[in-house]
Amino acid sequence: MYKHNIEKTKLESELRSKNSLLLKRVTYASVFVACLLIVVKFVAWVGTDSVSILSSLADSFLDGIASIINLIAVRHALSPADQDHRFGHGKAEALSGLAQSTFIIGSVVFLLVEVVPRFFNPQSIENGSLGIGTSIFALVITVGLVIYQKYVIRKTNSLAISADSLHYVSDILLNVSVIIALVLSIYLNWILADVIFAVLIAFFILFSAAKIFRRSYDQLMDKEFPENERDLIKDIVLKHPDVLDIHDLRTRKSGYTNFIQFHLDLKSDISLYEAHEISDQVEMQLLK
Repeated sequence: MYKHNIEKTKLESELRSKNSLLLKRVTYASVFVACLLIVVKFVAWVGTDSVSILSSLADSFLDGIASIINLIAVRHALSPADQDHRFGHGKAEALSGLAQSTFIIGSVVFLLVEVVPRFFNPQSIENGSLGIGTSIFALVITVGLVIYQKYVIRKTNSLAISADSLHYVSDILLNVSVIIALVLSIYLNWILADVIFAVLIAFFILFSAAKIFRRSYDQLMDKEFPENERDLIKDIVLKHPDVLDIHDLRTRKSGYTNFIQFHLDLKSDISLYEAHEISDQVEMQLLK
């Protein structure tokens, strides 16, 4: 039993250390990319007066604020459990997700207020090549960040990074939309394309916000794991030769920490020590 406890503690410590390093690095990368894109897109918007680029700038500005909130939330979520928070601080990630979705909704309102008057008074775009070049640069940088974020999400299953990644996935589509809108406006003289794409971008951002809000809400309300994950837990537990059955399985998530709780059915003629050994072995398999 003592050996199992040492192995379990060592495994948990290694997982926490690796996850902490990955999460810190990816949040710093996200803030850096957001700040870089804000500067680049601001220059492009001043030079072109395009509402598509303005919508992209607004989104990047909100991404920057959200990424900073995310950085603070992840650092707090990684804090070890203390006497007042015995289950840790993981739900700071879910609170961050709610804050991010609120910022995104605010950006949509801002965009629509700016864009709607342009339907009635469309304006031609100046220095279109600057806008296209800026959007291509933003696209390349954002794709690189999203690839890194997806890698971290696979390793940590972090809600905060998933929420942050949703911003940047929408940014990829947003930048592609801006490029198309600018090409149609400049080379095909379809001035309204800039406005139409800006509205489509606004509603896509709103859809992303709803998705982030729902996931954050589910975590704060301790929603159960998906049924396929619950089935996987049962399969792992029942593979142990001394386990007869499993019942009262309860699951929840807090930050990147998964909480799994259940009762084991064991033979009635074994000692308490043997029962404890079996439960430790099952726990080790689930941790792995």
